[in-house]
Amino acid sequence: MKREFWFVVGSQFLYGPEVLETVDARAKEMAAELTKVLPYPLVYKVTAKTNKEIADVVRAANYSAECAGVITWCHTFSPSKMWIDGLRDLQKPWCHFATQYNKEIPNDEIDMDFMNLNQAAHGDREHGFIGARLRKPRKVVAGYWRDEKVHKRLADWMRAAVGVAVSKEMKVMRFGDNMREVAVTEGDKVEAQIQLGWQVNTWAVGDLVKEMNAVTDAEIDALMAEYKAAYDVATDNVAAIRYQAREEIAIKKMMDREGCRAFSNTFQDLYGMEQLPGLASQHLMALGYGYGGEGDWKVSALTAICKAMGEGGNGSSAFMEDYTYHLVEGKEYSLGAHMLEVCPSLAADKPRIETHHLGIGMNEKDPARLVFEGKAGPAIVATVIDMGGRFRLIVQDIEAVKPILPMPNLPVARVMWRAMPDLTTGVECWITAGGAHHTVLSYDVSAEMLRDWARMMDIEFVHITKDTTPEKLEDELLVKDLIWKLK
Repeated sequence: MKREFWFVVGSQFLYGPEVLETVDARAKEMAAELTKVLPYPLVYKVTAKTNKEIADVVRAANYSAECAGVITWCHTFSPSKMWIDGLRDLQKPWCHFATQYNKEIPNDEIDMDFMNLNQAAHGDREHGFIGARLRKPRKVVAGYWRDEKVHKRLADWMRAAVGVAVSKEMKVMRFGDNMREVAVTEGDKVEAQIQLGWQVNTWAVGDLVKEMNAVTDAEIDALMAEYKAAYDVATDNVAAIRYQAREEIAIKKMMDREGCRAFSNTFQDLYGMEQLPGLASQHLMALGYGYGGEGDWKVSALTAICKAMGEGGNGSSAFMEDYTYHLVEGKEYSLGAHMLEVCPSLAADKPRIETHHLGIGMNEKDPARLVFEGKAGPAIVATVIDMGGRFRLIVQDIEAVKPILPMPNLPVARVMWRAMPDLTTGVECWITAGGAHHTVLSYDVSAEMLRDWARMMDIEFVHITKDTTPEKLEDELLVKDLIWKLK
């Protein structure tokens, strides 16, 4: 779907028609120039001067499927009482852009006419007050509108707002239920739909098998050509790869037919299937779909949302699981992987298609999967957990590294990273916060973007950084628990 953001500029009639004409012209110019450098178009809508103008543009934004958010700026002083009705009813993400048209104070030109026209420092404070008074979730971005660092912050907020739009449209297709007796992958699906917009429903594995049986050889041949173009084939077991293609085609058909952007399955429920979808799940994630193993519908939805928030609308984000630690003093690392399903968007080099025995689940034959090492660089891991009455988004900063060991007998995709603030402290903090073993690992989505997303979705946010300590986190969680119980 096409996404755009609306630019609404505040002013008033006090300054006369010439000032309003100038404000209008500048707003058009700014929107056009910013559109060239931002990931989504910024569409100038109105220089608002009355309660009705503001209420009308908000009403239109609320009902526009294309509008993913509203950016406001007050070029002059804009009395905030006239914004109350519109902002109170605003249902789209809101960014208050505190900027001004001119970068410098013009020493020779500045006079009272200049001051009357260029009152953003004055107007944005009035505008900020009403946002705070209404207790309305909003992002405040301050700085000169032509500066690159301002463009970066606006772009990141836009991507977070697109994550909100995707979340509200999210449909998750579950094949079977959760892994038996596991707590953290459970959750309140009704509350998830109320709070996050996620529609989570189950389809029988038999429905998938029926769809698989209808896939044609021609369809498989076409997908095999895609596999060969994207990956190195390092197995002679072509039948296993073709079976994965059959699974992928069937899963994609079912998701597309139902409008689903994410799916989950579990190795405990493969009735009628020869292989757990490995390569199939990985390639579907590369196409932008979300995935969650062991029936984890929460991480499945979050994966799809993070991918949509990333660069180009399908960024480097993937389903991930902490598997084991390297606890040598001074060289502490976490090794993340999964049985089969890690998205190749994380790969440092061209992934290989390999076929190996999987010693877990109901596989009749050895599943084909992509094997690769993750790329190095700053990243985050994130998870959503159900705290009973509310959802908590936990994000941890990490530094991914080239694996320090070749691990020649580990036939899965893997990523190694240094957790912040360090491995053992980070583990203590993650466990204290209730963090799940399933996460989304992303190189494209930042903690600030997910903080913005959590604020827009009105859910709790916990961030583990280089400065976090278990003691500070315990105090923070206690305060958050009290606050959220009162909401």
